[in-house]
Amino acid sequence: MPHEGNLLQAAVVFLLAAVLTVPLAKRLQLGAVLGYLFAGVIIGPSVLGLIGNPQSVAQFSELGVVLLLFIIGLELSPKRLWVMRKAVFGVGLAQVLLTGLVMGVVALWLFGQPWNSAIVLGLGLALSSTAFGLQSLAERKELNQPHGRLAFAILLFQDIAAIPLIAMVPLLAGSDHPTTEAQGLQHVLQILGSIAVVIIGGRYLLRPVFRIVAKTGLREVSTATALLVVIGTAWLMELAGVSMALGAFLAGLLLADSEYRHELEAQIEPFKGLLLGLFFISVGMGANLGLLLSSPLIVIGLTLLLIGLKLPLLYAVGRLVGDLNRESALRLGVVLAAGGEFAFVVFKIGRDQGLFEPHLYDVLVLTITLSMAVTPLLLLVCPKLFRPKIKPVEVPEEYRAIESDAPRVVIAGMGRMGQIVARILRAQNISFIALDTSVETIELTRSFGGMPVFYGDPQRPEILHAAKVDQAEFFVIAMDDPEINIKTAELVRNLYPHMKIIARARNRQHVHRLVDLDASPVRETFYSSLEMSRRALVGLGLSQAQADARITRFKNHDQQVLAAQHAVYDDAAKVMQTAQEARAELARLFEMDRLEEESDKV
Repeated sequence: MPHEGNLLQAAVVFLLAAVLTVPLAKRLQLGAVLGYLFAGVIIGPSVLGLIGNPQSVAQFSELGVVLLLFIIGLELSPKRLWVMRKAVFGVGLAQVLLTGLVMGVVALWLFGQPWNSAIVLGLGLALSSTAFGLQSLAERKELNQPHGRLAFAILLFQDIAAIPLIAMVPLLAGSDHPTTEAQGLQHVLQILGSIAVVIIGGRYLLRPVFRIVAKTGLREVSTATALLVVIGTAWLMELAGVSMALGAFLAGLLLADSEYRHELEAQIEPFKGLLLGLFFISVGMGANLGLLLSSPLIVIGLTLLLIGLKLPLLYAVGRLVGDLNRESALRLGVVLAAGGEFAFVVFKIGRDQGLFEPHLYDVLVLTITLSMAVTPLLLLVCPKLFRPKIKPVEVPEEYRAIESDAPRVVIAGMGRMGQIVARILRAQNISFIALDTSVETIELTRSFGGMPVFYGDPQRPEILHAAKVDQAEFFVIAMDDPEINIKTAELVRNLYPHMKIIARARNRQHVHRLVDLDASPVRETFYSSLEMSRRALVGLGLSQAQADARITRFKNHDQQVLAAQHAVYDDAAKVMQTAQEARAELARLFEMDRLEEESDKV
């Protein structure tokens, strides 16, 4: 029972720390990862000491990285991986070798490390955090951008490269052991055998198993099977001395073309997010903050040196080998400049094999952790370093020269709604002129029959004067941005008080603001939604006349409610009360219509 109590206490501590720190970090735009790291530092031995043994947590939390790599494998396929071969095995290899060489030379010459330790240090620090990098890119929705795709390819190669590196550490450390060479060969054969088992089992065993499980129709059995595949593969790889994450990636890759891919992803996703958070908490817990207090210059200096060396090298690789522009290459460098979780594994083996002293190992772990913590701050600063230069829009002179003979209608914005208005007016031979600030839109619109569309910002009085708005009868505002629509309506109302304004509105609040300007608002999706509802009612068994009557009833009622709410639209409580009363009133009206129809039948 005490053991169960300790387990429950640990679970409460983890969850409470995550719930308190992660939302705060997200609110400060620092990212969820930094929130998890901070939570780990707080509850770890260095601060509150709520969790006494970080290593036991770290072993379990590595499952988060395992599940992440499995889902990455699911989202790929052998064909897609082959398409990415240049980025993975070209750019990825270049990054690891170049960064490993520079880091190794610095460790050898600047810090006086033996050559074997320098090799492990250089290659270990060349690795970046797969979990951290992908999580940061996903939070910022940058995975599909050029630097995001290249970062994914480099991280994938690093995960593959971690296997021979882990196998190489005992060889570098044990040159005085006569059996090392034979053990190394046996280890390589074990790795190849375990990979072969995963490939053959994934190809010929997993799909029949999932087919049988799917036929049971039991969701919990399906979840258990998905977890069994991932954790079982990781365990098998660990027995062979291979990275658990890579084993999970291979399993996911083999199932990427399976008909059960989406089901597997849905089952694994919740566990992945929670365990990945636990992994970052465990990293924060493992940080020896005592070193930061006793040797702050050394730890901070090494952290800055790691990022200061790695970021320019990644930038150079992105520019020269990855064909990225300056901003994308900088973002790539910032995302991957920190150390990685596989470096913890490599350096732990190096410490156990006598390559590093325990003190050096603690310094390296703290340096990598601090580099992870600094990365979200760099990601916030990065966009400010490369503010895109706003190039003046090259507009042909014929688009700027607004020519019109007293138009009856002026249209501001030639998007989805503006084009329809223009087509109808043209079909009726009603003179109009249209303004837009997109050269592409003007070119496209003019290509369909030479409509009178010109380049001009309707928020500039001189443009309105050139378009002869003062001679028009109607001013139609059909731009996408509701705030710009309102500002344009304000300007037109001030300059031309008697102008009839019809304006596109996004929602009810915009309707009220436009009404205040004496403009006639048109909700952009209102009438299409009514038509969708009418078709649904007919499909559900109402006659055409009944559906039309219901839609007309709703439209009239909604217009009455909108007019009533206009008097109180700045009072949220009164608006809510009006909406509740309107719902009850509409239900009563529909019920009266139904009863009336039934009485007519009798």
